[in-house]
Parts: sequence; structure tokens; C-alpha cells
Amino acid sequence: MDDGVILAADNLTKEFRGFLAVEGVNLRVRRGQIHALIGPNGAGKTTCFNLLTKFLPPTRGKITYKGQDITALSPADIARLGLVRSFQISAVFPHLTALENVRIALQRQRGDSFDFWRSQKVLSDFDDRARALLADVGLSEFESTEASDLSYGRKRALEIATTLALDPEMLLLDEPMAGMGNEDVDRIAALIKRISANRTILMVEHNLSVVSSLSDTITVLARGKVLAEGDYATVSKDPRVVEAYIGAGHG
Repeated sequence: MDDGVILAADNLTKEFRGFLAVEGVNLRVRRGQIHALIGPNGAGKTTCFNLLTKFLPPTRGKITYKGQDITALSPADIARLGLVRSFQISAVFPHLTALENVRIALQRQRGDSFDFWRSQKVLSDFDDRARALLADVGLSEFESTEASDLSYGRKRALEIATTLALDPEMLLLDEPMAGMGNEDVDRIAALIKRISANRTILMVEHNLSVVSSLSDTITVLARGKVLAEGDYATVSKDPRVVEAYIGAGHG
């Protein structure tokens, strides 16, 4: 496999009782890029994403991460390898503060469920790192705010912070802009761009303006198959892509 490829899928296929939701998908995500997976409704994006993150087992095909076959691994197994799906492992507790939520994620990353017997210095180290992560996602001024009192967009930012606490090398984002107003979309888009500086990101996203501004490479799915791939200028002018979106619409 190309040394520049961090995540690959070969002939990825998922069949549900005779219906091929994903059929023969070949995908190459290059290290350090933001790679978007898009397509009209019913294109197979979510199924493909669930296969790549191991929430669904493939009917056929192979998934490789950093040269290792992960086809048979669990989501927890691949998270330990540094491939983490945001909003999956990160749990935001509504009645804990933003700082407490990130601190719990840091403790989990270390394998410590509770730290009753830890020294004050270790606990302070958790706080220092948690504050740094909150700063990374623009939530420093909300460290003492309960998660339930944060706006929807800031809750998503907190979820990203708890995911970053797991120190992922590659981050998979499932519709990160879903349900957001314009102000939150802009904030989260800027956040994704910022955290991509030293990580690879694969995202499923419906907001095409976000896709166009963030993505290095875009894979377009239609009817469970790869329809086109390239940068936004390339795929947006592809007649097959235009026809797929106009004919089926997108949400």
C-alpha cells in the first residue's frame, strides 16, 4: 500500500437481505488530509462510514489502517490503534462541567476509571491537559459551565475535545454540522480545520459549502458505489455528480 495512505478500503461491500447498500467501494485516505464522503440520500454514505468505523461488519472486502488489516477488529480495538470516531466514544455528561467532562475522558484514556487514590499532582496534570484541550476547541471561558447549559454547537465542540483526549491519529466525523445554525457551522468548521493540522480526518457531511472549504479530497457515493473522486472543483463539475444530486437531491 502507498506509504502516504493511512486508511484504505478494498472491495468494501455490505448486503442486507439481498440489498447491496455498499458495493465494491475502494477508498484511499491519505495521511494529513481532510477527506469528505458525500452523496445524495440513499447513496450508502452512512453504511460505508459504519463499516469503516466497525459499527457494521462488511459482507465482503478489507479495511486497512496504517498497513494493518482491521477488518475483524471492534470499534474499541481500532480506537486503541488511534482511529477514533467522534461522538462515538466521547460521552458528554450533561450535569458535569466542561472541564470535568474532558478530565473524565483523559482518565479513561489512561485506563483509570476513578482516581480516588491518585496524588493531587496527577489530578492537577489532568486539569492542565483538560484546560489545554478546551482551549483547542474554543471553550476556555466555559470550563465551569455544565454541559447541559452549552449551546448545541458548543456541545459538539466539547464532544470533539473529549475525543481529542484519546489522542487520535485519525478522526472520523459523522455529520459534524448536523442541526447547526450558521454561527455554529462556522465555528465548528474552523475548529475542524485547526485540529486537522496534525491529524487525518475523514468526515461524512451534507453541507456542501463546508465540504468545499475544508476538504482536500472528496469521494462521491451514489447507489452504494463510488461515483467520482477528487478535489471539489473536479467533482462539482462532473456530469455524473451533478445528475446524481439534481435527480435525487441531498439533505
